Amino acid sequence: MQNIKIASAQFENRSDDKVYNLSVIDRLSHQAALQGAQMIAFHECSITGYTFARHLSKEQMLDLAEYIPEGKSVAALTDLSRKNNITILAGLFEKDSNDNLYKAYVCVNQNGLVAKFRKLHPFINPHLTPGDQYCVFELYGWKFGILICYDNNIIENVRATTLLGANVIFMPHVTMCTPSTRPGAGFVDPALWKNREADPTSLRLEFDSMKGRGWLMKWLPARAYDNAIYAIFSNPIGMDDDQLKNGCSMIIDPFGDILAECRTLGDDFVIATLTPEKLTQAGGQRYIKARRPDLYKDILGQDHHSEQKVVWLEMK
Repeated sequence: MQNIKIASAQFENRSDDKVYNLSVIDRLSHQAALQGAQMIAFHECSITGYTFARHLSKEQMLDLAEYIPEGKSVAALTDLSRKNNITILAGLFEKDSNDNLYKAYVCVNQNGLVAKFRKLHPFINPHLTPGDQYCVFELYGWKFGILICYDNNIIENVRATTLLGANVIFMPHVTMCTPSTRPGAGFVDPALWKNREADPTSLRLEFDSMKGRGWLMKWLPARAYDNAIYAIFSNPIGMDDDQLKNGCSMIIDPFGDILAECRTLGDDFVIATLTPEKLTQAGGQRYIKARRPDLYKDILGQDHHSEQKVVWLEMK
């Protein structure tokens, strides 16, 4: 296993504008490749847009969604990967031959589809079907996993993906800056985004508060630390439908330390070098070896009805 350079991107996507969103993916992928990145990760539904889908009927969702790998977006990503000499990870809505709908995330290189994951805990549209399996794949001598947004908030998903062999977990999101029962949460005023050039300070204070980055730092580094994995977090910045998102795409190492983070108020990416030594040097590796599943396998595996409540969806 050799060192690998991975980029995590943020950009302001346009709702239901695949041509535009793919053009940004092309531009940022090209720039990242020129700086030595071998892979670049984009946010959840970065190809299609995300939040606007809460208003769509099933028929509209089927028009938006694509077959994977036969759809146009995977073909476009393959062309972009070949042209820019970089592996690309991006998200979109998927449909199957039975008109089931999924939230998908794909890894594509110059030869086509490498891996596909379906979100386990989708919620933005009532017609989405939950995925039913984890995803671990090998590339460049490393083993990668994928978990989308809410999937990462259920700690068992991250541990399970790690136990299946993942050294690196891609964590594409569309998150933060929404209300919840947590004190300090809430939307960020879009007017601050429109005025970001004249007054970046007010916007950054909101983005870094408990509405945004402050909340993220409560749990995201722990996912990497507890499991001794690299976490590749990607998130949009700017307006996603009528909601403002704060970006801060970042790469976290197995010690829970941030190696690189987007801090600009616009389309951007960061690159970090992942070294295999940290996978075994980090404390999480020792904790995994010290596990005693005989104590809790029956507790963790007992019957449970999954319930998922997203407060901000009920408020709109």
